[in-house]
Amino acid sequence: MKKERKLLDQLRDKIITKGYSRATEKTYVHWNKAFILFHNKRHPADMGKEEIETFLTYLAVEKNVSPTTQNQAFNAILFLYREVLGIDTADWNIRALRAKRKEHLPVVLTKEEVKAIIYHMNGIYKLMLELLYGCGLRVNELLRLRIKDIDFGFGNLYVWDSKSQKDRIVPLPKKIEEDLKIHIEHVHRIHEEDLSRGFGYIDLPHGLERKYPNAHREFKWQYLFPMKNLSTDPRSGRVMRHHILPTTFGRNIKRAVQKAKIPKKVSAHTFRHSYATHMLQAGIDIRTIQELLGHKDISTTMIYTHIVRSLSQENIKSPLDF
Repeated sequence: MKKERKLLDQLRDKIITKGYSRATEKTYVHWNKAFILFHNKRHPADMGKEEIETFLTYLAVEKNVSPTTQNQAFNAILFLYREVLGIDTADWNIRALRAKRKEHLPVVLTKEEVKAIIYHMNGIYKLMLELLYGCGLRVNELLRLRIKDIDFGFGNLYVWDSKSQKDRIVPLPKKIEEDLKIHIEHVHRIHEEDLSRGFGYIDLPHGLERKYPNAHREFKWQYLFPMKNLSTDPRSGRVMRHHILPTTFGRNIKRAVQKAKIPKKVSAHTFRHSYATHMLQAGIDIRTIQELLGHKDISTTMIYTHIVRSLSQENIKSPLDF
């Protein structure tokens, strides 16, 4: 008799079948494991609405998590019930004490500060940062770019399956077009070498490998910013060239910020905030910026109008200067 797979393994299987990312897999497994341990290892099938509410309230009150983190945990648990256990939660009307949203103005760099940080970036990481800032990308959007997503003919960059599940097109910075072309030629040589050694495999999004069985070795599907070394994919066990890791990119940004002597708390996402602010300062309308950033709701984009307003206070003086 075949032994039934463990619940969290079933969860992993369902996530992979749905075509979700490795990051989503790790997140969903983490929160469901935490949910089960919180309730003394009771099986989720023996729990329900009340236990979910208790756990979510605990996250808000005791762990003081952000609303985003609490929603992440909530979605992970609902996925387990609906997709793995086959339990309909539509009528549960789950009510937990919600984590309070803290309104913070994001850190924004001046154009001169952006240039200074880019100047102190080295090698491929400089081009990555220029593209990140120049297109207003999220970090994961940058790292998941494929060769095919760069369109020199129309001067565009294509972002697929973004955080908002909304595809979008953004203008490609003309300043870095030649550098990008040289880089892509370099990536092509690496891919040709990988193929000659029997490698060259790349993972495809959303089960496209079944639809296009030969696409996983085509150059156009290769990552734009691949790692230096081959690695084993934890899901398939295949040896492949994954994209550069966010931690590696983040360390290089931190080092450049220190060299540029900029006393601000800067992360990769700071450049997306700076992109939006600088676009607004240049007179680009808020709706266009919303489209370029891929925001679902205009209210998310409106935060940058507050930033620009607070930065434009030449006529307001401190009483110390009266």
